[in-house]
Amino acid sequence: MMYLTGFHSIEERIKSGRPCGPLLMAKAGPRAKEIVKLAIDKKIRVDRVGTFDLDGIAPDNRGVALQVEDEGSGADISLEDFLTNLEASENKNALVLILDEITDPHNYGAILRCCDQFGVDLVISRNRRSAKHAAIISQTSAGAVSWVAQAETPNLVRAMEDLKEAGFWIYGADMDGEPIYDIDLSGRTAFVLGSEGAGISRLLYERCDKIAGIPSAGRIDSLNVSVAAGVLLYEVQRQRH
Repeated sequence: MMYLTGFHSIEERIKSGRPCGPLLMAKAGPRAKEIVKLAIDKKIRVDRVGTFDLDGIAPDNRGVALQVEDEGSGADISLEDFLTNLEASENKNALVLILDEITDPHNYGAILRCCDQFGVDLVISRNRRSAKHAAIISQTSAGAVSWVAQAETPNLVRAMEDLKEAGFWIYGADMDGEPIYDIDLSGRTAFVLGSEGAGISRLLYERCDKIAGIPSAGRIDSLNVSVAAGVLLYEVQRQRH
């Protein structure tokens, strides 16, 4: 049992239609009243609780907290189902992000926010090893976790092979790679992002079709992984539009 406390994360979870509730309310400021009205409109139960009680359940609350059952990873579709649906839709420009050992929930949430903004069709991560903190992920993503399709898998190498069979070109993100703006990003595209410390694991790196980099004029080693995700995804959108 977990609770979302950020206004944006609560609002987007309710709007998404995914299972949630009840909404716990202690003090009803203007913003909290808007969320209560939204919950009532969506037929989600609203329970009035004392401020002390709500602080004990969800310490970071701003007067409201939304109960959710899931762990916040958003693993709401299998890769197999995604590829089946993709084949049926004949989407020639699908965009996928593969996250290799992104365990910081703040980075994970920020990446999901970028994915929502730039139209990523699926985020794939290794199960049991990725970020799992529902409240942090939802708050950092500004609620995008409720909208971005995500799949978990025990084997990212196999996932890459399945994507290739479905017509995806897979690009590993590394600071020493070919400048991203020199790469043709049309068609079905997937990016592999590794952790800031270790980067992409060797087995995944070797199976990438090409390594893409973001040219930098800075003095430190690299960008934060969530910032790098935003730059890469923006370049896809820029080329396609």
